Amino acid sequence: MKKATILIVDDDQDLLTAVRILLKPKVKQVLVEKNPENLMHILGREAVDVVLLDMNFKSAINTGNEGLYWLGKIKSNYPHIQVVMITAYGAVDLAVRSLKQGASDFIVKPWQNDLLLETLNTVFEEGKGTTVGKTIVQKQKEESDLVGKSAIMEDLQYKIDKVAPTEANILILGENGTGKDLIAQALHKRSLRTKGPYIKVDVGALTDTLFESELFGYKKGAFTDAREDRQGRFEAANGGTLFLDEIGNIALQQQAKLLSVLQNRQVTPLGSYQGIPVDIRLLSATNVPLKTLADESKFRKDLIYRINTVEIQVPPLRERGEDIVLLANHFLDFYSGKYHKNIEGLEKEALQKLRAYHFPGNVRELQYSLERAVIMAEQKSIRDIDILFSPIEQEQAADNGFAQQIVSNQSLEEMERKAIKSAIERYSGNISKAARELGLTRAALYRRMEKYDI
Repeated sequence: MKKATILIVDDDQDLLTAVRILLKPKVKQVLVEKNPENLMHILGREAVDVVLLDMNFKSAINTGNEGLYWLGKIKSNYPHIQVVMITAYGAVDLAVRSLKQGASDFIVKPWQNDLLLETLNTVFEEGKGTTVGKTIVQKQKEESDLVGKSAIMEDLQYKIDKVAPTEANILILGENGTGKDLIAQALHKRSLRTKGPYIKVDVGALTDTLFESELFGYKKGAFTDAREDRQGRFEAANGGTLFLDEIGNIALQQQAKLLSVLQNRQVTPLGSYQGIPVDIRLLSATNVPLKTLADESKFRKDLIYRINTVEIQVPPLRERGEDIVLLANHFLDFYSGKYHKNIEGLEKEALQKLRAYHFPGNVRELQYSLERAVIMAEQKSIRDIDILFSPIEQEQAADNGFAQQIVSNQSLEEMERKAIKSAIERYSGNISKAARELGLTRAALYRRMEKYDI
């Protein structure tokens, strides 16, 4: 870990001091922070490799699981950063939830120092693989923002090329999982603001309290935990692009505040009476159909006109025909590299299975299916039995009348048990190596071993 920069975020000063003393001689840099509200600011200016994050803080969120909220913020904005959760013994179930939401591992306090060092070292090494994977994706995006050669995607690419260099506010419409975020990134990259910042905010997930502080910033003393001035996302995006995702889910009160900022082109931080001019190009996205959005009981029509100079409709994957195989190979190459597996391609039956499926979860579901297939594959190529579609989408697919193959929980668990047992035997009981091949943390693998009595 000599090259690692580690950030510890906990409101216990004694814990911060103890961990800093422990890690200082063993890593490149140790950063500590008591207030999680400063977390994203630190990550924006420092090249952090691992975040050691407490599950609970005495903060304005008051959800009892603040750690999950901040974990989501980290993984949304900096997916390559490894996160280890700190939890009390009685909150292990909550920590297990954090693993499902992107955490690399968790550690229960009080802990043994040797265990903490081993955990941090393991996730740092795993993070190197993630960084390599991120570099691959970035390289592919430099060659082409969006993967697809179908006629409908060529039309979409043409529209993006036409509107990207303008200053028009753009509303991106489409079902969940179609890649609206990628469209926004492509618009920024091809715009005249490409050298400026690109700031994304999932506004649909913000509470009324967080909405103003997150978007407009605040001054020191504006509320209990405001210990220093904080810049809002509008100000952070000055000179660049601001992408407001899930805008169709914000409340009418929030809409009024947003409209005022867009009309006046200035923000007033909480606790201040002085407006700050902002120069941003606004991109917005929603999965809510435009017809539904136009219902004034749910969304202000004057705000629609402000955010929707031009609209871009992103097609669902089921309408993209030949792109399914193209995307499948794209994800196969990426995850084969990420999980260090030498997989040569997809067998004919696997390709037929993909073509026959309607993908209610769109590109995101295809990505999930290929990642899982790579993790579980035991041969040099992906077979049809290696491909399982997301159980989350089964009910939605049934409601839409999509034909699909529903795999029982029993068969799914049996396949997982077989893959885990095979990996452990292949590495002669070396749990770290087996976990790395399966794409799991050691903690997650141990829990699955207990579940399947291996």
